[in-house]
Amino acid sequence: MKKITLLLLTTIFTLTATFAQFNRRMQRTVTADAHVMTFNIRYDNPKDGVNSWEKRKEKVAQIILDHQVDILGIQEALHHQVLDLEKMLLNYDWMGVGRDDGIEKGEYSPIFYNKNKFTEVGSGYFWLSESPMQAGSVGWDAAAPRVATFAKLKDNRTGTVVFVLNTHFDHIGRKAREESVKLILQKLNAYTRKEKFPIIVTGDFNADPTSDIIKSLTNKQNPLHLTDAGATAEVYSGPSWTFHGFGKTPIHDRKVLDYVMVRNNVSILEHHVLFDENEKHFPSDHCPVLVKVEF
Repeated sequence: MKKITLLLLTTIFTLTATFAQFNRRMQRTVTADAHVMTFNIRYDNPKDGVNSWEKRKEKVAQIILDHQVDILGIQEALHHQVLDLEKMLLNYDWMGVGRDDGIEKGEYSPIFYNKNKFTEVGSGYFWLSESPMQAGSVGWDAAAPRVATFAKLKDNRTGTVVFVLNTHFDHIGRKAREESVKLILQKLNAYTRKEKFPIIVTGDFNADPTSDIIKSLTNKQNPLHLTDAGATAEVYSGPSWTFHGFGKTPIHDRKVLDYVMVRNNVSILEHHVLFDENEKHFPSDHCPVLVKVEF
């Protein structure tokens, strides 16, 4: 009888602990301060045929709306693509400039945000180059200009200000990527060291998690390091890669290129790489990455 009683008590304790853990996760999911997404939407290339922007744009917008994204970093958007999304995302505002001239020419790395949840209290841009304030400047051995967009967003409910940065590292220049890491970390420190804002960084870094680029960004020996949401989330779902080339890239050649990273007391609750393997026409050649955070 004592053994049965002990067994029952052990079972009840185990189930209670399990459900408590489950409930904590569910509770944390419900109370997430923001749904953050990074999404390389693929520039509008007329040679893409069935994957042209005209055939994809509504699907891109629907993904953003379906997942109730609050803060969104987009890469590879041309001016008209930004305007297309602006028309479909009615509750969102955005900031960004074309990387070629600092106005409208070339790809944007814009930040969209849900204006019902956040209010912009500051924003700006810089280029990933030796002359970061020179619009259109090409850095080091990069193949093209690369721009970073940043914004200070105030949570309308709590008043907390979060610092968001979105960018797209060069795909050719190794030195450009290495130097871009240093520049990003320096700029984040310069913009946030006084107030210690929670920091969220979104981007296509054109580097996989084992690369020196990502290791440099997340190196804990550096007090300015970032934390990779994909490596620390309590809940994770989706494939182990984010680039798939509209489903044409062989599985073994697919890589993680897209990241959400954080610093300054931002808790990562969930990380989801969104991919529908039954999709006939993909929204992009990259998967959107959705992360739920508290700050």
